[in-house]
Amino acid sequence: MPKGKLFLIPNVLAENTAQSIISPQIKEVISHTKVYLVENLRTARRYISSLKLGVNIEELHMEILDKNTAPETINRLMQPLLNGADMGIISEAGCPGIADPGALAVAHAHVKGIQVVPLSGPSSMFMALMASGFSGQSFAFHGYLPIDKKEKTAALRKLETESAKEQRAQIFMETPFRNNQLLEDILSTLAPQTKLCIAKNLTASDELVLTKTIAEWQKLPIDLHKIPTVFILQSF
Repeated sequence: MPKGKLFLIPNVLAENTAQSIISPQIKEVISHTKVYLVENLRTARRYISSLKLGVNIEELHMEILDKNTAPETINRLMQPLLNGADMGIISEAGCPGIADPGALAVAHAHVKGIQVVPLSGPSSMFMALMASGFSGQSFAFHGYLPIDKKEKTAALRKLETESAKEQRAQIFMETPFRNNQLLEDILSTLAPQTKLCIAKNLTASDELVLTKTIAEWQKLPIDLHKIPTVFILQSF
């Protein structure tokens, strides 16, 4: 029996943007896919409904794949692929597999000889880098920095040092309700001449992408509380 294909399906970054952001290719795949691994059931169902494809949500089979999913359960979750059914992975936002537990399923698919099909769509990490003015030749994504203030400060200094040495853009993010605290730590830790790009609410009507030195940011109040944000620093 032929194996199914594993489709990596991008989700929106901001609410009410699906019709303008999501490509016809993604809509076509979703209209024919009945089995999914999703990070959040409510988010995935709402996303598919927002595309207005005539899909009956109640007929879809969805299983949770999140940060708490045990590696030993992946084989069971992906059994439909071995039985010939196509499957989609949908993250809570953006592209599966980037700062996302979908990578577990993708790695398993390669071991089992299952075709993986990545679909193009919004990625906050890459969109922020594109708009930052920083190096697209040398960059690193670090996900979430430590919560502990002392450890976070040490991590920021390390990123700044590596950026200057390697001429590398350093990309990271934070849980939205801790954004303002992270920004405070950035502004009190990094050198005045280091540049920082803040990209908030990407693809939304009020999106903002600004690159300034730390000294300039210290004079420019900005509220990032509960707003999805990507931070990029580069030291020259």
